[in-house]
Amino acid sequence: MTMEFTDRVTRVEPSATLAISALATELEAEGADVVDLSVGEPDFPTPENIVEAGKDAMDAGHTGYTTSAGILELREAIADKLADDGLEHTADEIIVTPGAKQALYEIVQALIEDGDEVVLLDPAWVSYEAMVKMAGGELTRVDLSDSDFQLEPALDDLEAAVSDDTELLVVNSPSNPTGAVYSDAALEGVRDLAVEHDITVISDEIYKEITYGVEPTSLGTLEGMADRTVTVNGFSKAYSMTGWRLGYFAGPEDLIDQAGKLHSHSVSSAVNFVQHAGLEALETEDAVDEMVAAFEERRDLVIDLLDEHDVDVAVPEGAFYMMLPVDDDDQAWCEGAIEDAHVATVPGSAFGTPGYARISYAASEERLEEGIERLAEEGYL
Repeated sequence: MTMEFTDRVTRVEPSATLAISALATELEAEGADVVDLSVGEPDFPTPENIVEAGKDAMDAGHTGYTTSAGILELREAIADKLADDGLEHTADEIIVTPGAKQALYEIVQALIEDGDEVVLLDPAWVSYEAMVKMAGGELTRVDLSDSDFQLEPALDDLEAAVSDDTELLVVNSPSNPTGAVYSDAALEGVRDLAVEHDITVISDEIYKEITYGVEPTSLGTLEGMADRTVTVNGFSKAYSMTGWRLGYFAGPEDLIDQAGKLHSHSVSSAVNFVQHAGLEALETEDAVDEMVAAFEERRDLVIDLLDEHDVDVAVPEGAFYMMLPVDDDDQAWCEGAIEDAHVATVPGSAFGTPGYARISYAASEERLEEGIERLAEEGYL
């Protein structure tokens, strides 16, 4: 039997980050010692109080279905958290999802159809492109690589890219893969363009709690943006809960109603006891602060190590990634790095910016030192 597959599936490629991770796992299975700097996953365990809350929830019988949008207690707690960030949303304007990726998928599916224009700021997280293509949308991309990945110097380019035909703009600050945190002036520029051209904006804030000496602004707090911004966040990064799969989005009630249809017919709801663990996570500060401090130390270590080899990088202000300038053929560079040095990175072309490799410093200092040393010894720096 020969199966024929739909255009919405064949028009996208597998996740580049997960593909590199799979290759690293394969090499490790063969006995290789791979320094994996490719995956955006904190190497810290989930804080014990969160784990215990999940166990307690299971013991209490919270193992059945919840309402599709999520348990009311968690949605109210998320609304309180968003209020602390200056965003006003009721529990009815929030959907809890199995990870922030699912939230983004549902938003794009609810808003984008064949031929709709979506604008991305490059480098952009790999799955944005795939989600837009699966919805039938068309991409317009704005390159930030000439401005140290900051948006403010490139506002003229963004202005030239958007129009009245633009349906959606995706803003990710702090950014994956660059770690850039966009200035208030940059976000105000986004606001002005969004209002002028009546554009809906996704504000992907999954790394908002992981910053170094800066306070990121939530786009939806700016005047004129409350009713056109969809704010996405989750628990994977800040609380080291990647495998728990818990995220959420907040937005205008009409979007919540429409996206909620897709949510209810696909995933039904996020896992019940995981939602109860999420309640505990939102009360967890000390462990988050400790992880962020460790990430900052690791960032500084990697920058110092690269400086010893005369490699300059844009200093990240958030998240736990940086973009390493490499050969024009970044795909070949990354393949060679994992084959020769057994160091896994992700090609910048996967994020729309060739000539770079993304390094994740969500690894121990020892492994980071080992990885940079291997790259240098094998001639990759």
